[in-house]
Amino acid sequence: MLLKLTIPNILTTIRVALIPIFVIICYLPVLLPKGAISQSQVNFAAALTFAIAGITDWLDGMIARKWNQTTELGAFLDPVADKLLVACALILLVRWDRTYAFLAIIIISREICVSSLRELMARKNRSNVIAVAKIGKWKTAAQMTAIIMLLLGTFPYFAWNLHDLGNTFLVIAVILTIISFAYYVKEIYLDLRTNNTA
Repeated sequence: MLLKLTIPNILTTIRVALIPIFVIICYLPVLLPKGAISQSQVNFAAALTFAIAGITDWLDGMIARKWNQTTELGAFLDPVADKLLVACALILLVRWDRTYAFLAIIIISREICVSSLRELMARKNRSNVIAVAKIGKWKTAAQMTAIIMLLLGTFPYFAWNLHDLGNTFLVIAVILTIISFAYYVKEIYLDLRTNNTA
């Protein structure tokens, strides 16, 4: 049932709702009177909101698998929510000059391409061919860690340079992004070749 209300679907809906909240938080210095909120407060609130959204992503996947609560709505909405959240965060980080545009472009482009490939395989009833691989999970973990660090940015209570550390994790995420994309393309190619010659 498409609209079945399950805990994973509720968590995914919460994650979608957190996206505009996250964006608004990032723009609070512009929206509020000058001096009403410090940049470090915005950094912390944005990082916390992003982290909560990331936790809902992990929880809804775990619960869906453990309790067999997968639905069509969840299968569609979950990756859309993830991609929107990450894309918004990366665009804002580039705008704030906390990371490099080319890294964000690679990650966002990969997500668009993989989504298109998933749609292609779904139409052929071969969605399992491009199921999330372990390397994709590593990529997501590195990506989320990097974004949280970069959002914290100049947060004064950390002794480490989170800017450099965050960008290091983002470079790792980009490398895993490219490798995972190549893996998915290979799997699709092998599947299509096998089925076309069968």
